[in-house]
Amino acid sequence: MTTLKFELMMKVNKLLVSIIILCTYSCVSSSDDVIQIDNPDPTNASPASCENGFAGAYPCKGYDLQAQIPLSILEAISASDIWGWTDSATNKEYAILALDNATVFIDISNPKNPVILGKLATATGSSRWRDVKVFNNHAFIVSEAAGHGMQIFDLTKLRNVANPPQQFNTDTNFTGFGNAHNVVINEASGFAYAVGTARNDIYNGGAHFVDISSPQAPVASGGFASEGYTHDAQVITYQGPDTRYVGKEIFLGSNESRLVIVDVTNKMSPELISSITYSNREYTHQGWFTEDQRYFLLGDELDEVEFGFKSRTLIFDLSDLENPSLHDQYLGTTNAIDHNGYVKGNEFFLANYTAGIRVLDISDIANKNISETGFFDTYPQNNNANFRGVWSVYPYFSSGNIIISDINNGFFIIRKSN
Repeated sequence: MTTLKFELMMKVNKLLVSIIILCTYSCVSSSDDVIQIDNPDPTNASPASCENGFAGAYPCKGYDLQAQIPLSILEAISASDIWGWTDSATNKEYAILALDNATVFIDISNPKNPVILGKLATATGSSRWRDVKVFNNHAFIVSEAAGHGMQIFDLTKLRNVANPPQQFNTDTNFTGFGNAHNVVINEASGFAYAVGTARNDIYNGGAHFVDISSPQAPVASGGFASEGYTHDAQVITYQGPDTRYVGKEIFLGSNESRLVIVDVTNKMSPELISSITYSNREYTHQGWFTEDQRYFLLGDELDEVEFGFKSRTLIFDLSDLENPSLHDQYLGTTNAIDHNGYVKGNEFFLANYTAGIRVLDISDIANKNISETGFFDTYPQNNNANFRGVWSVYPYFSSGNIIISDINNGFFIIRKSN
């Protein structure tokens, strides 16, 4: 174990001990996240416009509540990741919500009256860490449950579900790895990248490459081990300003203590391009490219806890992939911890745990002008720096519907106010 990893583990362990001593909630640790479970809201919230700073019980700015489904109805203890699927044959929209014990599929074509179509049970045991992505009309699901592998589910089964909710079965279960914290898919290449796997596996917790061009016949296709454990990543077919790499498949890994940039075009011989770290580093968690593939917005999950920052987003200039630089940092309006963030157009949708979803205008990011334009707070109790509230957000539906997973309060659909 490197000195850096040992020091990081000691800091995380210190944080876990402090939380266990100071709270009476159920606390469970993964590779970084400390999920804290409150009593979930026992009833569905009614649709509500954002008026005078609230949509029903939820603080808001510029976003209306369409629907909410609590964990009690979902028959789960906690929610984690979320993704979406639009059926190209019908244009209907579906939410795919990861739970501790299953993955649930929800028809949101009527966003004020979502329908739970059914659940796909976990492949092995329960875990509060489950992640899902979509490619070619299939869902790909991983979990930190031991021996889970990657479940593959044909989403076209959702088109005609009789008597919902149903109990669905996995179409294929890929077992080339056991547990994984996350799965990343480059839709342009047809490859999945399982990250956050066991630190003592063949790739040292680095990425496993899986060819999913035929979704129900996945093929193990190598991996990347030299930079150690990857917690999260984005993989793109590069079309950015560094002309040396245009057309290459580029992996941007959040590797606990640094951002790593890797050319994974040749799956049998991936090449590290560069890596970069930053000051006041605690846990390099997750990030996303701007659409021009110049700037990368990165979240450090433990800096708010350790240093008392407002929610901090680091912005790296990657116009030269071999010499990345820190361009700017944005400090949010609350003390809440940042989690997953995604770019759509000139907006950055940040899952901000207890502060809910924060929406940032990044249209003038080149001149270091970033501002919060709206929010929806699914966890109204407080905006403290702890691990409750929003896990993730999916803002990519063409309808404008935005779906949210809240660890404690389940599933939400919101929409920008007229």
